[in-house]
Amino acid sequence: MEKEVKDKSLAYPETATVDTVDNYFGVEVKDPYRWLEDDQSEATKQWVKKENEVTFGYLNKIPFRDNIKSRLEELFDYERVSSPAKHGDYYYFYKNDGLQNQSVLYRKKGEDGEPEVFLDPNKFTEDGTISLAGTSFTKDGSLLGYLISEGGSDWRKAIIINTETKEQVADTLVDIKFSGISWKGTEGFYYSSYDKPKEGSALSGKTQHHKLFYHKLGTPQAEDKLIFGGEETPHRYIGAYLTEDERFLVISAAERTSGNELYIKDLSKEGSDIVAIKEGYESEQGVLYNVGDRLIISTNLNAPNGKLVEVSAANPDVDNWKDLIPETENVLSAGTAGGKIFANYMVDAKTEIKQYDLDGNLESEIKLPGIGSAYGFNGEAEDKEIYYTFTSFTYPSTIFKYDIASGNSTLYDQPKVDFNPEDYETKQVFVTSKDGTKVPMFIVYKKGLELNGKNPTYLYAYGGFNVSLTPSFSTSRILWLENGGVYAQPNLRGGGEYGQDWHIAGTKMKKQNVFDDFIAAGEYLIENKYTSHDYLAIAGGSNGGLLVGATMTQRPDLAKVAFPAVGVMDMLRYHKFTAGAGWAFDYGTSEDSKEMFEYIYGYSPVHNVKDSVQYPATMVTTADHDDRVVPAHSFKFAAELQKHQSGDNPVLIRIETDAGHGAGKPTSKIIEEEADKYAFAWYSMGFVPDFEKKDL
Repeated sequence: MEKEVKDKSLAYPETATVDTVDNYFGVEVKDPYRWLEDDQSEATKQWVKKENEVTFGYLNKIPFRDNIKSRLEELFDYERVSSPAKHGDYYYFYKNDGLQNQSVLYRKKGEDGEPEVFLDPNKFTEDGTISLAGTSFTKDGSLLGYLISEGGSDWRKAIIINTETKEQVADTLVDIKFSGISWKGTEGFYYSSYDKPKEGSALSGKTQHHKLFYHKLGTPQAEDKLIFGGEETPHRYIGAYLTEDERFLVISAAERTSGNELYIKDLSKEGSDIVAIKEGYESEQGVLYNVGDRLIISTNLNAPNGKLVEVSAANPDVDNWKDLIPETENVLSAGTAGGKIFANYMVDAKTEIKQYDLDGNLESEIKLPGIGSAYGFNGEAEDKEIYYTFTSFTYPSTIFKYDIASGNSTLYDQPKVDFNPEDYETKQVFVTSKDGTKVPMFIVYKKGLELNGKNPTYLYAYGGFNVSLTPSFSTSRILWLENGGVYAQPNLRGGGEYGQDWHIAGTKMKKQNVFDDFIAAGEYLIENKYTSHDYLAIAGGSNGGLLVGATMTQRPDLAKVAFPAVGVMDMLRYHKFTAGAGWAFDYGTSEDSKEMFEYIYGYSPVHNVKDSVQYPATMVTTADHDDRVVPAHSFKFAAELQKHQSGDNPVLIRIETDAGHGAGKPTSKIIEEEADKYAFAWYSMGFVPDFEKKDL
């Protein structure tokens, strides 16, 4: 496409500064935008309003923006359903007709019953900003506890209904955070939360000690019994669930986002103690299944790629663990159903599934439709069939029914999306990072792509917290690909694609490895003529927002466009807000030591924006109700960039109102944000998209 030259000069709002200075090990660090941390102040609200006026004023002038939005609406307008799950006499599943803001929970009596709407989150509020954030049925299916999130907040409310009448029973519970609901019979359930921050700081106030409660149905929440946590056994994160037979309460307790302690309580014995299975945080473990006293545990203790062990609940200490499915060279996660173990192996970020019996004997390998990601191999002991989902970059999420006895899969539901997957191809390459490490990267593009260095390329990654980026389908990505764009997804260190060792290689004093891996991925795409500086966009969210911020400040020449989304940008103060202190295992903190401070200070995006540098055309994205990575991170980074940017590349910040970190975001807001990103990227590249619809 030919280039389109426009006047891209902008008049940014004036951002006030304050004389705040912090002293770290004798080093004075200015924080001129500290006032933006007060996300509830009138001054901050006015700043948000003015920045959005500039941002949307700029975006409104992009000639093809409306066409992008219209095409995205066409692409999103297809029916999407989830795998069904049996509770009582009914099969429950989610369905979105296409452009509904939130998916609707349906049910049908028996597999062939007539579907009926059971719970419609779109009716919670007109604009779709109150979302369904989790569901939990009693074992007999008679009661449902569902969680709601308001404005995308991590704080939840729990509502209990009778599934037959759909009427609410008992009171609504409030102030639940980082928790689901785990039923014990129909009498009550377990859940976790923190003490609510003081008035006015619910979004940014630090959350410290998680508490596990038991709520007896029909009693006030104020009378809920503290089971674990709080001042007596302080932990930052506590999760609990029951084994399928509801005999054991399993408690996971952690101080950080990686590694946990594991405890059980035998609920069949009145007054039984909570017993430690594994103390200390150097590994991750959980109870996968039990047969009477026999516990099957998943763990990466002395097995960075994961393994399954077995032990008696009577003597569950680590010393008594026996290997059931040993560690392999590939990362293992596992589920159970129908009295079988389903081992999900990640092989170079792609899925392989193997079926074992409960004694650890291999029975079969499940044949998948191709290279991609499969999930959903979980169910109950009496299940004869289960449903799983398979997806890849050009393979929309498709549901298969699996017969456990025969090992046969049959197609259950396949969405009808407005594109032809045969027009596209995916390849996996291995990029050499700065220190010689081989880093895998998926590249997706339209067949027949000309390697001329002029293809708009969207480079997306994460690189942290043991999170694995595997192949998955994105509806909005079709628009990028059908206009000749390239999508690239590297699996950086810090993630979990190659187990705990790969994760650790991108943490604390090794965090620079993550940025080096990302930079190497960008350079590979340029060197191999997929793209060039003028046509490369880099993107990532949350920890991936930090990735983009660090990359663009270290290598402002690498990409033309940058999309740091809901990013952790002030690395010196991230641990002082909401759940930030729990990220210290990955990042370290500025207060740990002089050496750690200097290392973090050296890459913290907010502190490394310099004068007289032309940074990429940047659109920072965040939300005013993000209470996980507070918006102050993005506010400060945008203010620094706007002050120091040299040249004509614009620096915008797009602040979503009544939205949070991303979960539960309504379809309408997703389409608007994706349209704005693509419009901004193409406009900044001088690329004019072709919206002539192809015959499929």
